[in-house]
Amino acid sequence: MAGYKETPRQKMIGMMYLVLTALLALNVSKDILDAFVVVNESLVITNENFEKKINLSYEKFKQQNDLAPAKVGPYYQKALLAKKYSDELTAYIEGLRNEVIAKTEGISIDEATKLTLRQVSRKDNYDIGTQYFIGDSPDGSIGKARELKLKIEKYKADMKALVDPKYQSTLKLGLNTEDVNNEIEGKVNWEMKNFHHLVLAGVVTNLNKTITEVRNAEFDVTNTLYSAISAEDFKFDMVTAKVVAKSSYIMNGSEYEADIFVAAYDSKVTPEVVVGADVDTVNYRIIGDSTKVEGVDGLCKYKLNASGVGEKKYAGIIKITSGTGEIKKYWFRSSYIVGQPSATVSADKMNVFYIGIPNPVTVSVPGVPNDKVRASISTGGTFKAKGAGKYDVNVTAAPGAKIIINVMADMAGRQTSMGTATFRVKRVPDPVPTIGNSTGGIISKQVLAAAGGIIPVMKDFDFEGVNFTITSFTFSMVIRGDYIEKQGVGNRLTTEMTTMIKSAVTGTKVFFENIKAKGPDGANRGLSPINLKLSN
Repeated sequence: MAGYKETPRQKMIGMMYLVLTALLALNVSKDILDAFVVVNESLVITNENFEKKINLSYEKFKQQNDLAPAKVGPYYQKALLAKKYSDELTAYIEGLRNEVIAKTEGISIDEATKLTLRQVSRKDNYDIGTQYFIGDSPDGSIGKARELKLKIEKYKADMKALVDPKYQSTLKLGLNTEDVNNEIEGKVNWEMKNFHHLVLAGVVTNLNKTITEVRNAEFDVTNTLYSAISAEDFKFDMVTAKVVAKSSYIMNGSEYEADIFVAAYDSKVTPEVVVGADVDTVNYRIIGDSTKVEGVDGLCKYKLNASGVGEKKYAGIIKITSGTGEIKKYWFRSSYIVGQPSATVSADKMNVFYIGIPNPVTVSVPGVPNDKVRASISTGGTFKAKGAGKYDVNVTAAPGAKIIINVMADMAGRQTSMGTATFRVKRVPDPVPTIGNSTGGIISKQVLAAAGGIIPVMKDFDFEGVNFTITSFTFSMVIRGDYIEKQGVGNRLTTEMTTMIKSAVTGTKVFFENIKAKGPDGANRGLSPINLKLSN
């Protein structure tokens, strides 16, 4: 999906449109009306071809989504919204076009839909079109022109919102609705400029030109979304060296092993890796004795025998051939620690402890049976043994505090300290409020009315059995222009709320705000609102 550029034919159509508009303002002969028909027919063909081109883009987008839904899905869904917004605005503009033709010709809208501009007999009439689009107002504020302008501006805002802010500057949505300065009349607003005292031929051409701009905006937004799929992918001009060790802390006499590779490496190109004591990062030279590391399938494994207790450092250079045949060099430094046997403490779920719930922890010492290992907590909580090296930690400290676990082991009948581990204290994250399995958006009246109440859901939180209780919320709707607000206690909808929902018309917006919930730590929390729009 490359960026859209106007063809010479489309540029010619645009120039002819501007010239004919100017000539019509001079009240020239009806030959100009026939020329306008030619321009309009070209616009119609352009719109048809443009729509086919955009549909091919959507098909390509769908293919990519089918191949990689996790990666492409969020962008594809936004592209489908772009299509929805564009189709709705295009249908609205086509409706205006058919209705003004029907009024001018004195026929039904269904009959007007089947007519081409060339078949319209009153192409030079401007009274009906002006009344339809401008109305009895000096600025067009009560006619269809103002309504169209507002829809265009909303469309542009909706389309822009689909694109990440960092890509919005490249969008070219067109559809300019700003006022213009006329040398004769002074400042003229968009409504008067485009529809006041304009013959039907010009009005129809104007509307078809606007449809072209809508499709152009649709293509630009869809193209931007498609390009963003891989915009954040790793590029080899930003490659950096990586060293990943199986462990940076090993026992004396054991083997140290690390993977050394270029991030986003190509398995078809195996890099050359040279390791030494240190590296000259300016001249890319190894300092001290060097060792070449053999590799296979783009990955080199560095192995050595550990000896002596303490920190051990090494460095090296990775050489890899680029797609152009150029040798690229990347330096790296790393270290590991050789030590005596010591305790290991790992959280079963997270690297933090949460307030108000049991945090499972496993404590072990390499080479020491679990029944000879003892663990205790410093302050701010309790430590409960469950057997087989498993413990539950319940913390009472405030969020942000640090909890220290001390580990002792029975070594030949002597209690020996095997080290400590520090964990951060955090609150259990807020749940996501849902109603009728929805967190917002469009929902049917029946589903919402039957939902009964707000359910807090813990999303992306690994602990089981963590429950929140909704204590209160504010329910509000706009009914026939009146804003109605009701207070809810607990999580259940009242009978009055359910009745309001069942009686509401399609498109009514329903808001659940000021949602309060009590968590396992006993504190009340404010949750995010739920904004819904009712469907049948």
